[in-house]
Amino acid sequence: MANGRTAREIKSIRNEAVVALKMLYPTALPAEQLMRSLLGLFPALEWEYFRRDLAYLCEKGYLQRVVAEREADERLTPWRQRWFRLTSRGVELADHLIDDPAMNP
Repeated sequence: MANGRTAREIKSIRNEAVVALKMLYPTALPAEQLMRSLLGLFPALEWEYFRRDLAYLCEKGYLQRVVAEREADERLTPWRQRWFRLTSRGVELADHLIDDPAMNP
């Protein structure tokens, strides 16, 4: 168990986030709205844990942060207001063309 969540649950949440963004590809979505779209599947999803999932997906190159011109300093933008879009590598992951052991349920 990682922070009160099972490995299976973490993988499922990450996979569903990637699939949700694939439906909108190449459009970006705010983190808050992405999380709200997943609450139907994962009603106990908490923001702090989801933020970690987003950070993981960005670190692996599956998601890309989109910085708006109006953001004076992108580091000061709260995570909930940050926009993310799927990368081409993220699309390949969603289409099961590449394998990531940390994402397989």
